[in-house]
Amino acid sequence: MVKEILLLGNERLYKKCASVQPGENVAEIQNDLHDTLLALREKYHIGRAIAAPQIAILKTIIYMHVDKPVLLINPEMCILDHEQMEVLDDCMSFPGLLVRVMRYKKIEITYCDINWQNQVMVLEDDLSELLQHEYDHLDGILATMKAIDNRSFIFRDGMKL
Repeated sequence: MVKEILLLGNERLYKKCASVQPGENVAEIQNDLHDTLLALREKYHIGRAIAAPQIAILKTIIYMHVDKPVLLINPEMCILDHEQMEVLDDCMSFPGLLVRVMRYKKIEITYCDINWQNQVMVLEDDLSELLQHEYDHLDGILATMKAIDNRSFIFRDGMKL
């Protein structure tokens, strides 16, 4: 089911999420994240991943849909290369706003999949940036809080809020 995205300023976006416990049913959460992501992709033409707290579920879950759908339960991030890159970060919680931030070029994410099997992904460049953004959501951190400076905010042309 398509859920409402919490928008910038909503206090729930700034809360740290709780870990998912084995045995918890995450299938419904996965379906809601999937439906919401695809609806937002159609509306704004952006959206490769979404974190559960963006739809008011304060659990450590990320749903990514780039080439194929991937559910990341209780992800843990490890920085593999301390080289950073400057990116313009966008977010469904503040559509139309881009934020200039620094992100690591290469990371490793360990997580459990929908079947509670341990998985590992090594990500570089744009996918590394993407997962760092979503991972921050799990800790209540938004890209606006990581802006390089106070001139790092840009409105995307043609976006209607």
